[in-house]
Amino acid sequence: MKKLPIGMQTFGRLVSENYLYVDKTKDIYNLITQGGQYYFISRPRRFGKSLLVSTLKELFSGNKELFKGLWIYDKIDWKKYPVISIDFTMISYETPQQLESSLKRFLRDLAKSWGFTLNKEKNYKESFLELIKKLSAKGRVVVLVDEYDKPIIEYVDKKDTAMANRDILKAFYEVLKAADEYLEFVFITGVSKFSKVSIFSGLNNLNDITIDEQYSTMLGYTHEEILSYFEDRLKGKCIEDIKKWYNGYSWDGRHFVYNPLSVLLFFDKGKFGNYWFSTGTPTFLIKLIKDHKIDVKRIENYETNKFIFDSFDIDRINVFSLLFQTGYLTIKEIKEVSPTQSIYRLSYPNEEVKESLLEYIAADFTGKYPDELGYLIYELQQGINRGDIDQFFQVFKSIFAAVPYDIFIEEREAYYHTVIYLILKLMGINIDAEVETNLGRMDAVFETGSHVYLMEFKMGKAAGALAQIKENKYYEKYLSLSKTIKIIGVGFDLEERNIGEYLIEDIPCPG
Repeated sequence: MKKLPIGMQTFGRLVSENYLYVDKTKDIYNLITQGGQYYFISRPRRFGKSLLVSTLKELFSGNKELFKGLWIYDKIDWKKYPVISIDFTMISYETPQQLESSLKRFLRDLAKSWGFTLNKEKNYKESFLELIKKLSAKGRVVVLVDEYDKPIIEYVDKKDTAMANRDILKAFYEVLKAADEYLEFVFITGVSKFSKVSIFSGLNNLNDITIDEQYSTMLGYTHEEILSYFEDRLKGKCIEDIKKWYNGYSWDGRHFVYNPLSVLLFFDKGKFGNYWFSTGTPTFLIKLIKDHKIDVKRIENYETNKFIFDSFDIDRINVFSLLFQTGYLTIKEIKEVSPTQSIYRLSYPNEEVKESLLEYIAADFTGKYPDELGYLIYELQQGINRGDIDQFFQVFKSIFAAVPYDIFIEEREAYYHTVIYLILKLMGINIDAEVETNLGRMDAVFETGSHVYLMEFKMGKAAGALAQIKENKYYEKYLSLSKTIKIIGVGFDLEERNIGEYLIEDIPCPG
């Protein structure tokens, strides 16, 4: 049984030291033989981008024996090219000045490794072009860039630094177009895809393959790969549970992949955990959700058009675009509207991301730590399991009573509704918000094994909320379920900043 490549990003070491490698060389073959020259792909953190860049480096360096036993081994002519591989995690960028000097130093050191020197008087942009030209004496040059956007993404909440770094990188990447005659292949990868009017405006011949179907499984593990490469480790484990927790990422709405880091750590530790999520807390994203007054209930099934995939920029942040690019949302379905237009349905990739993100949002909205919420959710589950609605609301009242004043938002009713929605989701209850009927829209509906609960929220008296349910007969569509139907009107007290009262009635089953 081969060793699990947890945290491994160097292809040469991975294969030579007998680590498990899920063979992606057929996808790589398709990439390098399409006739294109400049490629870009965006994927979330810890999704195998660095390993892909390292694999490309060894391939273009002509190191054929590293690929023995892999699909591509006898499929290409193993020609050796001079390769410039740039990893922005290894470059300093705390200030724009530091980014410039660090880039220049990196290029100088790279030139030295090839046996020549660069003109010290030239700036980072001129040095990059000089390096490419000098290397081209050995053959057409391959340029590989990993984490190209790191100096921007790290400072997305510090606009001035992010924009200054963006301008430096824009000038840096413009060199690639000017050096076209010396280049064989260019591959750029990162987390975000900035709009073409910013970073890549000077590189307008770049082929963005982020959501191309033919490259949709080049990163991440397919279900078939899990069954094949991890066969021994699957013994005694439920593949459907693994699939539910770690599968579900898609960039074309048809082909789905598992998160590689989470799968590797699951097999290593032998238990489920929120492994990928814990590698990067989305504090800034949650702040954006709140600042932009994003309706949390919309996140789970958000429909948009293709422009969202090119709309992210520092000047005007689209929260849903950022959620997609950072891996908290993925494409679940594409609906063809016309030959040139499609609607993309975005949702959480899997249970790991869904549970973890909702926990952090709920903690931020209530001012509680996730472990505190965990205990309260347990109490709520106990109440619901017993059909004890009074306990259910007493726990919610205790949650609202402890909310710090500065967390409270202006849209009071929406705030209460959002917190109740988040908590019920974390309980594992499939709550539907703003459910359409033929006579109106209910605030919330959720089911258990024996009950259907219909809830309406109002600022003020609960009687008005209950009356709305009865007048519009929201319950009629659930009468055929043979479950106990409870309608609940919830009134919020503005002065107390809490649930003021709630009224509950049973709807008798017909017959």
